[in-house]
Amino acid sequence: MNRWPAIKRFSPFSQSPRVSVVRLHGSIGSGPRAALSDEAIGTVIEKAFRKGRPKAVALLINSPGGSPVQSSLIAARIRRLAEEKDIPVHAFVEDVAASGGYWLACAADDIWTDFGSIVGSIGVISAGFGAPVFLARQGLERRVYTSGKSKSQLDPFKPENEEDVERLKTLLGDMHAGFIDYVKSRRGDRLRGGEDIFSGEFWLGRRAANLGLVDGEAHLVPKLKELYGDDVRLSLFKRKKGLFARFGASAAQDALAAIEERADFARFGL
Repeated sequence: MNRWPAIKRFSPFSQSPRVSVVRLHGSIGSGPRAALSDEAIGTVIEKAFRKGRPKAVALLINSPGGSPVQSSLIAARIRRLAEEKDIPVHAFVEDVAASGGYWLACAADDIWTDFGSIVGSIGVISAGFGAPVFLARQGLERRVYTSGKSKSQLDPFKPENEEDVERLKTLLGDMHAGFIDYVKSRRGDRLRGGEDIFSGEFWLGRRAANLGLVDGEAHLVPKLKELYGDDVRLSLFKRKKGLFARFGASAAQDALAAIEERADFARFGL
């Protein structure tokens, strides 16, 4: 869906209403090299709210999720700026807003999707591997020394410990409860799916609208023209690549990050 020809350059002399469009694309991680993190995207969001006195900010979201903490930090920044500036926020989902991606969408006052957009996956996951049998077959012995009984938890090279697993499940449960509370606080009475919508399942846009997870089907330009008039001006804000990245100095790390992100999107058939 190519909607960008309608976006024009910002002019300080124009009297037309202006909407800042922030692209939030990719997996959510930590640090400046992540596709989406508070450190990486925070400055972009700040500019979108502050530059040119926009009538609104639109979030263009395409994210399969990632770090719960970074999702929370980015969403909190958006809400803080929206309330400080008294600016409405609209979210538009492209392929997917799942897990942490849906957390970001909930930072908006309303959420719009394509009929085929994937939405939901309100849950928390922790994945790893175990290799104690492999080590034993190779004649290798794992040696770990700690000064606290819980210091070496979930070691993939040691047999799984039920106490460690239960402790991890408790942490995941607490994180999931926080995610649920946030969605309820943002979507409120619009939610119509009962507790089943918090099972980690995901849906296409039309079904998600029936469940109250989103507000309906709409694309960015037509919806913003409907809300702010045909002469609305859209200004795109997105993260720029750093100097070293532009010259290929970080090709190895970027390639690894791309593979990991591809796996995140693949979980939703994308």
